[in-house]
Formats: sequence, structure tokens, C-alpha cells
Amino acid sequence: MPSCIALIAAAGSGQRFGAERPKQYLDVAGKPVLRHTVEAFLRHPQVSAVRVVINPAFRDLYETAVAGLGLAEPVAGGASRQDSVRNGLDALAESAPDLVLIHDAARPLIDDTTISAVIAALGQQPAAIAAVPVADTLKRGRDGVVADTVDRSGLWRAQTPQGFRFPDILAAHRAAAGLELTDDAAVAERAGLSVALVPAKEENFKVTTPDDLTRAARILDAGLSDIRTGTGFDVHRFTDGDHVTLCGVRVPHTQTLEGHSDADVGLHALTDAILGALCSGDIGSHFPPSDPQWRGADSARFLKHAADLVADRGGKIAHVDVTVICERPKVGPHREAMVARIAEILGMDPGRVSVKATTTERLGFTGRGEGIAAQAVATVRLPG
Repeated sequence: MPSCIALIAAAGSGQRFGAERPKQYLDVAGKPVLRHTVEAFLRHPQVSAVRVVINPAFRDLYETAVAGLGLAEPVAGGASRQDSVRNGLDALAESAPDLVLIHDAARPLIDDTTISAVIAALGQQPAAIAAVPVADTLKRGRDGVVADTVDRSGLWRAQTPQGFRFPDILAAHRAAAGLELTDDAAVAERAGLSVALVPAKEENFKVTTPDDLTRAARILDAGLSDIRTGTGFDVHRFTDGDHVTLCGVRVPHTQTLEGHSDADVGLHALTDAILGALCSGDIGSHFPPSDPQWRGADSARFLKHAADLVADRGGKIAHVDVTVICERPKVGPHREAMVARIAEILGMDPGRVSVKATTTERLGFTGRGEGIAAQAVATVRLPG
């Protein structure tokens, strides 16, 4: 199978959109637009790697958007999209993939079928682009009135990804430096490369206006129609120590919790809740306590693994709720930090994370101060 790298053009400033940040970093259906785009290519079995071209001024937004995806160092963009793509291609020259797919960051609804079709077309042609036939009647205007009707036969609306055999498009872009061409297919055409048209879907539109963002959110949410709920429960006993780890936060205490990992009952219960929603076993089946590599491990790794399983299935975690059950320590002073940490691990809005605490009115092992328990509920949405 030929090596294929997806190059995501994300260096635009999005000034026309009118938001407080570039549109590729805005949230849609619980994730930044860029993350939806990157994950679509990471999931595809024929894509070897993903590289993103960014504006370095927004490096912090980029890091937040792709946290945990394990991407290579981003490439600094240029003054124009054409310059940015050329910079990205130059950065790929050392690895020299067989194929490259160039895709707009602001097209988060790209589907596997279209990606596969563009790659397949490169077996016959040196270049191929996703495109949609023009269906509407076209009018040419002059001074605010219709001047004439344009024949739409044979006309297509170009989308991305636009795929190329890597050596060909690298040479074409270098030769076109300083010119202003409309897209990468135009660069290829100028170099004399034949460009195949691959029928794509209307849903693969470019987010350009706030209405587009709303439309994308509706489509993404509508596709996640398989709604699952999972529950989790965990208990750890107290032992000698000076702090406990609860929901990813170090909390000072007169004792610590005993366990093979860091004994974070909150994150353990929540990990099991997400695994339960996926019908994917429990935390012990993924991270056996008999395995020495997990001794003292940060439980954030367990929770992140569960979240990755959801993402691998094209789903998202809609809401999580954790209840910590103990007499001491008090959770209230640390609740906000716990919510923020869970949201960070799961890559979701803190407004979708709940952390609560209760006691058992001094009844049972938690009432006697022998340990801490936690229960959790997670709601997961998967493609229907």
C-alpha cells in the first residue's frame, strides 16, 4: 500500500468569519473544527500520518485543539494559502510519501468514502480532487441585474481533499511560487498534470460563516444517533500517607488511598462508566492490576484510553457525572479543579462535566473513615 500523508491547511486567520478566534479553532458539536478534521484522516486506514500547517500566532489554540492526538510538529504557514501549502510540502520532503492529500481545516465533515475515492483515483491519474457537480442554474450579473445565463454543463464545485502523487505536486508548487492560483488543483494544472474529478458529498462544505458552523453542528449531532449510558463504581481503602488523588487532583489529607495505580476512585469509576457505555469490558481488562507497568500510574492514562476508544468509533462523550462518597477529605474546595481536570483529559467542555460529593451519614466503611468510594455515569453518542 502506498504511503499517504494528509496535509491540513489551517494557517488562516479567519477574519471574514468575525469570531474571536480563527474558525478552525471554534467549537462544533463538542470539539474544535480542526480536531474533527484531523480525526477524520487519522481514522482512515490508508492515511499514514497527518501534518498540520498553522499560523504560529495561534500555537496555543492549535495545541489545545489537537491535544492527545500524537501529531508531528506543525508547519508554519506563509503569507497566502498557496505559500502555506508549499511550506507544508517542503516539510514533508524528508519523509517523501508516495501520496499527499491536501485538505482545508474548515471542512470537518469529510467522510471515509470520499477520502478512499480520491486515493483510489491517484492509481490512475497524478492528481484527483473531491468535487460536486453544479446543480443550480448559474447567472452572470452586471450592475445588479442578470446579464446572461451560464451553461452549467460540465461545471463542478471543487472541494478538498485534493490528492496528488507527492513528487509531482511538490515540484509544481515550487515552480508556482509567487503566483496567485485558486487552489492546489490549479497549481497541478499549470504544471500540466491531469486532474481527476471525484464525486463528493454536499456535506463536505467549507465552514465560512456562523450559519455554516450551526449547520455543521446539526449534521454531526444528527449522525450520532446511537446514545449509550454507562455506569461505574470503585472503592479504595485508606493507608498511611499525606494526600489522596481524586478526579485527577492532588488533595491534602491525613491518609492516602491504597491501590496498584494512584488509586483515584473518581477517575476509575468514570473510566468504567465510559467502557460500559461502549460494552468494552472494565478497567481491569484493559489495565490488569497484575501488570507491573501500571504500578503507581496516573489514572488519567486510563480515562484517556477510554475516551480514545470513543473517538476511534467516531463518537463523542456527551456528559459525565461523578459522585465521590466519603466523610473526609472535603471535595467542595477542589470541585472546580476536578471538573477542569476531567474536561481536559476528555477534551470536552467543562459545562458537560459534573463532580459531586456525599457522605453516608457515618454509616458503613466510608462512614467509619476506612476508605473512599465513587460512582459515575457517562453518556456517549456513537454513529447510528
